Parts: sequence; structure tokens; C-alpha cells
Amino acid sequence: MHVQEWLETVPAVAVYALVGIVIGLESLGIPLPGEIILVSSALLASQHGDIDPVILGACATAGAIIGDSIGYAIGRKGGRPLLAWLGGKFPRHFSEAHIATAERSFQKWGMWAVFFGRFVALLRIFAGPLAGVLRMPYWKFLTANVLGGMLWAGGTTAVIYYVGIVAESWLKRFSWLGLVAAVLIGVTSMLVLKRKAKKAASAAEATPTPAPVGD
Repeated sequence: MHVQEWLETVPAVAVYALVGIVIGLESLGIPLPGEIILVSSALLASQHGDIDPVILGACATAGAIIGDSIGYAIGRKGGRPLLAWLGGKFPRHFSEAHIATAERSFQKWGMWAVFFGRFVALLRIFAGPLAGVLRMPYWKFLTANVLGGMLWAGGTTAVIYYVGIVAESWLKRFSWLGLVAAVLIGVTSMLVLKRKAKKAASAAEATPTPAPVGD
């Protein structure tokens, strides 16, 4: 059963809770499909009036901010041994190469790595714990965490929700052509943000001697 088909079988309050919990756990550092759940839920909200997109976006935003903050606290307390432990549990996501790439991004871009990392799946998982391990000042982390969480969660919900409405409206008049056009608009909007985030990560990776994160 596809994610959206399964979501259709549960009440709205369960969808809100699921989105907040999954995104929160992903932001905390556990590899979960937060983006897939959010996109599927936002699309479902555009087709069913029982799901309020504003509440959905608020739950996603809260999950992102709270999860990142918990991940930061865990990373600050656990330090580098925590990254080694995560590498043993989740070698695909927390390999030494991935950790090194993320660390270079954080050391060069600081709080902006937290902000733009929200739009990149790998950095979205690393952001909280790694910022804590590197002892980024919490006020910097929190600022980037809140702004990035609001833009990513709220923006993704809004874009997919309105794309779903437009697609459904066009589909009645133009069949599959309307759906294709609407999906392209939504995908293009998301890719623009992801491209900017990946440019920041690539630039950081190419830097040979990054400056440490200061207090």
C-alpha cells in the first residue's frame, strides 16, 4: 500500500501526529522518510477537507524544530563517540565520508548549514546532532533551526497543497495535461531550494582548511 493510500485510512488527528513525530525523529538524527510523509499528507489535504493544511504545516514545523533541538542536546552531550555509534548502527547514513562532508559544511557555513541543510535529506538528519557535537552556540543553532524548519515544513506543505488543488481543478478540464503541468510547477519550486542548499554543501566540501565553529 502506498503512503498516501494508507494515510487515507486514518483520521486527521492521526495524520497530524504522524507527520510531527516522523519529522521530529528524522530531525533528531534517525533516518526516516519525513519528506515523503509530509508531501503525501499535504497532497492528501488538498483532496480531503478533513485535513487542515495550516495545522498540518504547524505540526510539521513543530516536529522539525523540536526534533532538531533534541538532536542538538544529544550531540552536545554525546560528542564524537555518538557519531561513531551512529556509524555502526546506520552505516549507510552515518558513514565516515558522510560525516566528514557534513562537518566541512558546518565548519565553513556555521548556522547557514543548519538552515540550508533542512532542504537536503542527508544534512537534515545530521543537522541537530552534528551542531551539538561541534558545540555551535545554541542561539545561532536555534535561529537557523526555527527559520529553516518554518520555511521547509511550511513551504513544502503550502506548495504541495496548492499544487494538489490546481491539479485536481485542471484535471477536470484538461485531463492528464493539467496534472503534468501542476506537478512540474511544484517540483521546480522544490528543486530551486534544494539546488541552493546543495551548492552551499558542495562549496564547503571543496574547502581544504575550514575554520572551526566559534563560540
